[in-house]
Amino acid sequence: MAENIAANAETEIQDINILKKIRLEKLSELKAAGNDPYEITKFDVDTKNIDIRNNFDELEGKTVSIAGRMMFKRTMGKASFCDIRDNTDRMQIYVKRDDVGEDSYAEFKKFDIGDILGIEGFVFRTQKGEISVHAKSVKLLSKSLLPLPEKWHGLKDTDMRYRQRYLDLIVNPDVKEAFTKRSKILSETRKFLDARGYLEVDTPVLHSLEIGAAARPFKTYHNTLGLDMFLRIETELYLKRLIVGGFDKVYEIGRIFRNEGMDTSHNPEFTTLEMYQAYTDYFGMMDLIEELFVHLTKTICNSEIIEYQDEKINMTSPWKRMTMAEAVKTYSGADYYSWADDKAARDEAKAKDVHVPEGETATKGHVLIAFFETFVEDKLIQPTIIYDYPVENSPLAKRKPSNPAFTERFEFFIYRREMGNAFSELNDPLDQRARFEAQVAAKNAAAIAAGKDGTASVDDDFITALEYGMPPTGGLGFGVDRLVMLLTNSASIRDVLLFPTMRPL
Repeated sequence: MAENIAANAETEIQDINILKKIRLEKLSELKAAGNDPYEITKFDVDTKNIDIRNNFDELEGKTVSIAGRMMFKRTMGKASFCDIRDNTDRMQIYVKRDDVGEDSYAEFKKFDIGDILGIEGFVFRTQKGEISVHAKSVKLLSKSLLPLPEKWHGLKDTDMRYRQRYLDLIVNPDVKEAFTKRSKILSETRKFLDARGYLEVDTPVLHSLEIGAAARPFKTYHNTLGLDMFLRIETELYLKRLIVGGFDKVYEIGRIFRNEGMDTSHNPEFTTLEMYQAYTDYFGMMDLIEELFVHLTKTICNSEIIEYQDEKINMTSPWKRMTMAEAVKTYSGADYYSWADDKAARDEAKAKDVHVPEGETATKGHVLIAFFETFVEDKLIQPTIIYDYPVENSPLAKRKPSNPAFTERFEFFIYRREMGNAFSELNDPLDQRARFEAQVAAKNAAAIAAGKDGTASVDDDFITALEYGMPPTGGLGFGVDRLVMLLTNSASIRDVLLFPTMRPL
């Protein structure tokens, strides 16, 4: 089997090389005749294919200038047909020798599928009723030296589709729809936040510190400064510095880099939206994110009920809201408030075969988190907000005044995935430093245990900023790529990233 696959691949490469050789010879002939397509610097396009289709009655009989890639050609004696695809749609072109001239028609007959052409002609409808352009001139604007994948099977290999996205977009035009929607999602998100008084900002991608968060950063080196630097794993700390500085509402749509695993919902570089608002709390951010997601769903999908991977997702407000303790009790029967102490919690975890990573050092909070991950997450298909997280896994969230074992934090879930994370932000610099130091110590200890240097450190400048005073603040962040996956019904994050990270061939 493997030998047959290898043999077929070798044959395909040989065929492509032969076709490329033929096309190079055609190019040489064009250049020798003074018709080098690469010397053309401009072609005036005045009409898009979709506009011809949508406005045929107005354009019938009128001259238009269009351009695009030739995806089909049927050459006959004195007249031929071809299809030209621009970035909006396809258009049939009728090319007649008597109209374009004998020399031009002879050249046209040598053009290949994939060549980029400029057409000037008038709009008409064929006897079969198809809207078309009757060419008066045909110009080769760029030569395709490599053949496109055969139309009857197209480019189906997903690995090659991701590696050669340009080819994927050429032969699978429906792929463009996801990326068009992605752009619209970002545009609508900006409009939504701008209309509510938020200011979009940019913060540094290169950081001089490896902060204590659990994510592993990419490391680089700054030659002029002579120091190691790290690509950011979040935008949070700089955005909160701006709240300290007097901006009441800020957000950033930015690229994030994490040197970690890859799967259908994780890529080493991805896009997040983080937003911070002074004088509100996590309940204010719950209302905001629910309103934003409902707005985007209606705007992008024209409905509040969408289909994602064969599940009907109802985005309509109000979303279900449960504390983590309530969710665990609902789906597992375990009652956090019945655990007398940490040992009792660990005993119930053992009884229900729940793995708790912290082992015999686990607290009630650690056990609650483990129960949630084991029994709850995969049940959260419809939009659900889970709030009041244990302080053990919420180093940046404010403690609940009524129960300091918990923090004012929530995450929201759709289709079994965590879609975003939010806090009533911690603004006590003493508490923040203590949590940072514990986080850094744990991260460095794990690195040393793995035989690596422990280089994480506390961001002292951020602590200094808090010492000047940060107002009560609500903060929220979510992965833009996962949102796009949801609203385009895409199973993999690679389907919504134009150029996902791939291992070199």
